[in-house]
Amino acid sequence: MGRSWRSSASIQAIWVIMLVLGVLLSTRTTVEGRKARIMESIEYPAISCRGHSASITDYGGVGDGKASNTKAFKDAVNHLSQYGSDGGAQLIVPAGKWLTGSFNLTSHFTLFLHKDAVLLASQDINEWPVIDPLPSYGRGRDAVGGRYISFIFGTNLTDVVITGDNGTIDGQGALWWQQFHKKKLKYTRPYMIEIMHSDTIQISNLTLVNSPAWNVHPIYSSNIIIQGMTILAPVTSPNTDGINPDSCTGTRIQDCYIVSGDDCVAVKSGWDEYGISYGMPTKQLVIRRLTCISPYSATIALGSEMSGGIQDVRAEDIVAINTESGVRIKTGVGRGGYVKDIYVRGMSLHTMKWAFWITGNYGSHADTHYDPKAVPVIQKINYMNVVAENVSMAARLEGISGDPFTGICISNATIGLAKKAKKVPWTCTDIKGMTSGVTPPPCGLLPDQGPEKIGMCDFPQDSLPIDAVELKMCSYTAMNHI
Repeated sequence: MGRSWRSSASIQAIWVIMLVLGVLLSTRTTVEGRKARIMESIEYPAISCRGHSASITDYGGVGDGKASNTKAFKDAVNHLSQYGSDGGAQLIVPAGKWLTGSFNLTSHFTLFLHKDAVLLASQDINEWPVIDPLPSYGRGRDAVGGRYISFIFGTNLTDVVITGDNGTIDGQGALWWQQFHKKKLKYTRPYMIEIMHSDTIQISNLTLVNSPAWNVHPIYSSNIIIQGMTILAPVTSPNTDGINPDSCTGTRIQDCYIVSGDDCVAVKSGWDEYGISYGMPTKQLVIRRLTCISPYSATIALGSEMSGGIQDVRAEDIVAINTESGVRIKTGVGRGGYVKDIYVRGMSLHTMKWAFWITGNYGSHADTHYDPKAVPVIQKINYMNVVAENVSMAARLEGISGDPFTGICISNATIGLAKKAKKVPWTCTDIKGMTSGVTPPPCGLLPDQGPEKIGMCDFPQDSLPIDAVELKMCSYTAMNHI
């Protein structure tokens, strides 16, 4: 009887142990299974969400930083373009280093970079096709003739989003900068991102580093949102402008941080007779919450290529540190065109050469065929609520003889001069305007209207259509294997 009981108890104990082991093994298998397939859901703001998703790995992409992914990106965009009329498509670039040459985008399309994704621009010159110069420029900027296509390029598109979770695009521009300095370039350097003849564009939440030349260049386009961008280049790198809206209508640039070898934001509309002939202005531009570092150039430049005109630019909450100038207008005889209705409110400037700089003698020309009678119209330039410190010179304002720049208004501006500042803080020629509440006292061509007029400069109360555009929360779910 005792043996029987012990035998029965032993059998029960064995069954319990087996049951426990079975549960543990089952749990372990389940956990390992979950580890092997982890679902990662990411949300991001965009003008449009997409009905279809794919990863660059679905097209043979390899993120080792060595293998060329040019074919993979071209195949991916080509395949995903078929969904344009069926909810659009998003191409996900997961974590990794993805070496590729230039590739084009398509309409109703999103390119999304994971936070640990790096797009590396190819150093193989054969992966950069040469295309025609821009018609409003008549030639390349680095060399007469064509230009290398931009790294990420698109033309005649609608509804395009280039975004990420602060993923990185590295232009590996040192090779191009060296060729530029040695004057060995046969064609103009590529830009990092260029979208042409397009409508409804978003470029956001990315880090761009080491562009061969300009970073973000929307041109001949409309309804553009550029936000949350970090743009970095050595301050000695040539022409690495941050964001250049060019002959565009309805652009919103906000919450961007730029360290550059040229202007942080450069507003353009064509060069000399080519820009005049093309006749497409940049207008309805909003710039807000911009931080800039550029020791040799401007925080915001208007020109110098402005021959198609620039009108209705609204800039506010601008911070510049160790930058040559605040808002600079660059033009000259032969440019034609106009810069008017410019509104700047709220600038904080730290260590600058000039707080205000308007240049009417910027002499760079596309060729010798420009019209010497084509003089620009510069009028209604408004600055208000400006604080600056450690500034070498308050202002350098130079119009054109026989073509004065008019309607310059500066109010509530305090310019703290550096210890070794210029003896004369203001120089003014061929300009007309007025000031109120400005220190140090401005030049005689900008008479002080008294403290009661401190709010006299204009800043529009209405909103532009681009400010009414709201972003949606979009998402994608990725399956990660570990």
